[in-house]
Amino acid sequence: MKDKERKPSFKTSSNIEQKRVYSEADWSSDRRPTDLGEAGVYPFTRGVQDTMYRGRLWTMRQYAGFGSAKESNERYKMLLQKGTTGLSVAFDLPTQMGYDSDHVMATGEVGKVGVAISSLEDMEVLLADLPLKDISTSMTINSTAGILLALYIAVAKKRGVSLKDLKGTVQNDLLKEYIARGTYIYPPKPSLRIITDIFKFCTEEVPGWNTISISGYHIREAGSTAVQEVAFTLANGLTYVQAAVERGLNVDEFAKRLSFFFNVHNNFFEEIAKFRAARRMWARFMKERFHAKDPGAMKLRFHSQVAGSTLTAQQPENNIVRVALQALASVLGGTQSLHTNSMDEALGLPTEKAATIALRTQQVIAYETGVADVVDPMGGSFYVESLTNEIEKRALEYIERIEGLGGVIPCVESGWIQNEIQNASYQFQKDLEAKREIVVGMNEFVQTEAPPTDVLKISEQVSKEQIARLQAFKAKRDSAKVEAQLRKIREAASGTQNLMPVFIEAVENGVTLGEISEELRKVFGLFKESITL
Repeated sequence: MKDKERKPSFKTSSNIEQKRVYSEADWSSDRRPTDLGEAGVYPFTRGVQDTMYRGRLWTMRQYAGFGSAKESNERYKMLLQKGTTGLSVAFDLPTQMGYDSDHVMATGEVGKVGVAISSLEDMEVLLADLPLKDISTSMTINSTAGILLALYIAVAKKRGVSLKDLKGTVQNDLLKEYIARGTYIYPPKPSLRIITDIFKFCTEEVPGWNTISISGYHIREAGSTAVQEVAFTLANGLTYVQAAVERGLNVDEFAKRLSFFFNVHNNFFEEIAKFRAARRMWARFMKERFHAKDPGAMKLRFHSQVAGSTLTAQQPENNIVRVALQALASVLGGTQSLHTNSMDEALGLPTEKAATIALRTQQVIAYETGVADVVDPMGGSFYVESLTNEIEKRALEYIERIEGLGGVIPCVESGWIQNEIQNASYQFQKDLEAKREIVVGMNEFVQTEAPPTDVLKISEQVSKEQIARLQAFKAKRDSAKVEAQLRKIREAASGTQNLMPVFIEAVENGVTLGEISEELRKVFGLFKESITL
């Protein structure tokens, strides 16, 4: 007689029904001979390097940036001293939206959700005393990615650091901004033009730089399922590759510097399988659709970040456990770089203590658990392999639907993709309210607790000081030089010239981020989102 089971059905976040027990038959029947294979070999199901973490651990990043450039610089130095191996820069909302700190649209937002960067002087302070030749710097920036990269390059040039020695990433993923996050400025076509300009420039001048981080993270934060995260992220990636190929770029050259950025949620095995499926799918797309010959151009290399949307303000210490499990899933899934959230991020910016605990979580996984000693330890698990196949199958079906509707850009402009995510998010909320989904401390195992007192808050004085510094910077510039540079930007944007060299020359001559963005607005216009009901 079969024992009574705890729930009427067992499903993953993507509504994949889970069997009671798995056997070889569950994953071998529809398997290609190359599905599993070896790590470091096409289609890279088991990892993009043959030795994986036996050769080199993943890059341990902590997402940081708040208030002034000076405060953020001090946090970076603290993190490096405690063992962080890569920096990850968060920018405030005005910087993301192309406004200087002294613009009326920046009022009340300067330094609040990241660091305020308007000028070359700001970037110099942010990077003061940091070893640019030796560290990898990831910048989470999209609409103004080219300008921030230009500022970073300008600082490196002033210090005499060769551009060929620079290592890092700009997120530079505008399609997911239209889909899920909202910090877009220009319409899709000029945005794609800027993105491919960055591809071409970095391929030739900054070969160690990842020119895009094609992001599923924000798609998942907006409420998508794991399957939708894979499908929409890879569909966006295919759109970028197609645009670059149409510009005449060589896929075997530029595609080696593409990177991805995924979320890590709480359904442990689904997340591991998600990464394995995405890696295999991308390799096949690059080889079979775009005829890449260099294995490096077929590899899906990714940064991962644990899920901010799963953190709770209630019982925030529980978030330490969530972060540890999500980080472990990411490592077992083969990440190249990992950011662990701090336990207090549902309340505010991370305190130094919480950021240290988050970093130590990665270090415990790396040095104490043994999971980094074996390549793809989950490979061959009947359950994980079956789940990998099912996620791949469902994600491919989504991509085929998108292409049948004309591609990502028409689906964004019509709101179709956004609507799919909204429906998934709504369903999850209903499941929470009905307790079909349990979040410990929020809708079950609730307890009364005093509000925390050690939440990091940004003083309004930061905004006043930043604006004063920026206005002093603008006042000492050569106005004729600035105007000449703005004219060059307008002319380049109106033509077909690569914009990156123009941006670099402009910031070196004192032009600010907001001034460059304003000239581009004049030429490209603004994107207006389609509202779907």
